[in-house]
Amino acid sequence: MAFETGGLRRRSRALQQTAVSIALVVAMGAPAFAQSVVVQGNRRVDAETIRSYVNGQSPDQARQDLMQTGLFSSVNVSRRGSQTVVAVRENEVVNRVVFEGNKKLKSDALTQEVQTKARGPFSQATVEADVQRLKEIYSRGGRSLASVSSRIVPLDNGRVDVVYTINEGDKTGVKAIEFVGNRAYGSGRLRDQMTTTESNFLSWLKTSDVYDPDKIQSDLELVRRFYLKHGYADFRVVGTDVQFDQAAGGYRITVTVDEGQQYRVGAVGVESKIADVDPERLRRLVRSSAGDVYNAEDVEKTLQSITTEVASRGYAFSQVRPRGDRDPNTATINLSYVVEEGPRVYIERINIRGNTRTRDYVVRREFDVGEGDAYNKVLMDKAERRLNNLGYFKKVRISNEPGSTPDRVIVNVDVEDQPTGAFAISGGYSTSDGFIAELSVTETNFLGRGQYVKASVSNGQYAKGVEFSFTEPYFLDRRMAVGFDLFAKQSDNTRYSYYENRMTGGTIRLGLPLTEETSLLFRYSLYQQKIKIPNTYSKPFNDCFYPLPGLTNPVYSLNPLDPGNCLANGEASLALKEAAGSYLTSAVGYTVNYNTLDNNKNPRSGFYGEVKQDFAGLGGDSRWVRTTGEARYYRELSDDFVGLLKVQGGNIFGKDLRITDQFFLGPSLVRGFAPSGIGPRDASDPKNNALGGTTYFGGSAEVQFPIFGLPRELGFKGAVFADAGTLFGYKGKTNFAGLIPPTAVAGYPTTINVIDDHQIRSSVGGSLLWQSPLGPIRFDLAYPISKAKDDRTQIFRFSGGTSF
Repeated sequence: MAFETGGLRRRSRALQQTAVSIALVVAMGAPAFAQSVVVQGNRRVDAETIRSYVNGQSPDQARQDLMQTGLFSSVNVSRRGSQTVVAVRENEVVNRVVFEGNKKLKSDALTQEVQTKARGPFSQATVEADVQRLKEIYSRGGRSLASVSSRIVPLDNGRVDVVYTINEGDKTGVKAIEFVGNRAYGSGRLRDQMTTTESNFLSWLKTSDVYDPDKIQSDLELVRRFYLKHGYADFRVVGTDVQFDQAAGGYRITVTVDEGQQYRVGAVGVESKIADVDPERLRRLVRSSAGDVYNAEDVEKTLQSITTEVASRGYAFSQVRPRGDRDPNTATINLSYVVEEGPRVYIERINIRGNTRTRDYVVRREFDVGEGDAYNKVLMDKAERRLNNLGYFKKVRISNEPGSTPDRVIVNVDVEDQPTGAFAISGGYSTSDGFIAELSVTETNFLGRGQYVKASVSNGQYAKGVEFSFTEPYFLDRRMAVGFDLFAKQSDNTRYSYYENRMTGGTIRLGLPLTEETSLLFRYSLYQQKIKIPNTYSKPFNDCFYPLPGLTNPVYSLNPLDPGNCLANGEASLALKEAAGSYLTSAVGYTVNYNTLDNNKNPRSGFYGEVKQDFAGLGGDSRWVRTTGEARYYRELSDDFVGLLKVQGGNIFGKDLRITDQFFLGPSLVRGFAPSGIGPRDASDPKNNALGGTTYFGGSAEVQFPIFGLPRELGFKGAVFADAGTLFGYKGKTNFAGLIPPTAVAGYPTTINVIDDHQIRSSVGGSLLWQSPLGPIRFDLAYPISKAKDDRTQIFRFSGGTSF
């Protein structure tokens, strides 16, 4: 007990000594806080809120914290005896943010860009920063001459309106893009690689000539990839000079490049540092061969193929490194792909950021790996390319950061959504279809789910219809595209074949990618055709069966000059009359295509091949097997000239084929011939009706080139071509004794004579092609060299369309 009492006394003395020490420290200069805080000058901000920033803080720190709130234009913190006095001057409150003079950019869009907000505190510094931000936005939109000013309108109760006055000015585009240091390719060819174009008389229709620094950098990357694809492994952009020409009202961009020399592939090999991976089995995946021009894209695709193959064998942490040994003396690069075990790093998490519309799973499904899988840089690059190719985003960037442990990594995917819907009014004219207009609504990222939807209505001189299409690109969470098409079309073919056709039906599709270049599409189609032969005084195409009073001689006349001759005024063939009525076709089919084109819209190199086969007979009234194929090969002949070789062919096999089941061809096979202008014909009447054929084949050679003297960006090209082909093999009936109705002209024949010439038709000609802002337009002038006796020719052909 005495021991415990002594301990308590010692602890009491220790506490007393500690208290004295703290008092001495305070007396020697430690900050002493006032016992009360007096707030002055506040009107809207509660005093207790201000005190919460002051209590426990030094005067300087309290002042800084209060100023950082943005609620005050000035703050003074001082001591008065035992009190701390806080004198504040409150910022006005923004009542409204108003934009004046803006027409190109809507006020709602500008409101999202400025930092000054309604019901927020007013700050002159923020307003000035907003002015600069608005100028930058207009500059990026191609209006660098736009001016922005601000003014403040005082209101009662400490409120103000902030008004931004905008003079948008004229559009300031890119007046010129020049390249310096380029020898292998002309400046025009390099400009073709860029999405930024030069201003011209069509600038009012386009926005691609707007100067955007970020876009220019992306374009220069496209130029770099272009050179790397063509063997210039040492290529680099030395510098970019951008000058604003006040007099011209636009930018002049000069890009200095160093091309280096062109390399070819020397030796090619695969090395494996993984015991169970045979490098020889991987060589088949290498796309480059000795002697080829070096192509960086082939290297990237080879990396992807080998990485995927090795990972599928259970080596998730393997990595493939390309090694290129350059020999400037021989201008060759020896390529080697080294397969080795990589660091055992797992993907801890994949963060999708910035997507305001597109669902997360639409982004995640483009990755071949997921959370918890082994991290692989090659597969990350592949996913980034896929995301960029979707067209859903303005930009995509994939980056990494360390995870929770050294063997974990966090993948950040930063995207920015862009509009993916389109409302289009399209119009066009061709010598075969006449004038036509189409109204369509398309959405390629429907509800942010990555689905494709299109609805369209068309109406024209000789055709009209409605269509609806839907495609789900990932079915059952697999890279399978499933979709359907519904359509109703009506066409008037009386100018060539004396019948009208109404078709209603639909198609179900399933697409499977086999490789990066090859895909397989399955389909099932069900549609009804209704063939009608007009028989009016303006179109008396069936008056041999159903005479028209006052026009048709009721007795068959052999005299073609007889005005009452039912054949002389135009009569459908007996084969076509047999096909009149409604028929249901149920067919299943598939398409295999192979595509290595460098650009699907404007190809300069590569190959495209397609084979289609359809089988009709799963119910319905049709029984046939139809096979068609087409192959196109593009090759650069020089910097300006592109060669094209095309072959095509088809066959339909079946019993009791109707005339409408057969092929009708003309300029799509050999230019210089009219629609339905070649192939078997009915010799039984003066008009020689086309009967169609079951077999066709043909080929064409074409050279495309720019129109010299015109700027490339106008989109004009010329072409010369030579076509050859044939259509033959009519397999329909020739005897129609049971078809003749009692009302028919007396003595009307019951058989037809078929002209079925296997002769090769050929032609040569020239074309003018225009990739206009309103759509592709093509003029063909063709001269037939060889033809059959009864063929129909068409020297000039024009086709085109537009969206506006």
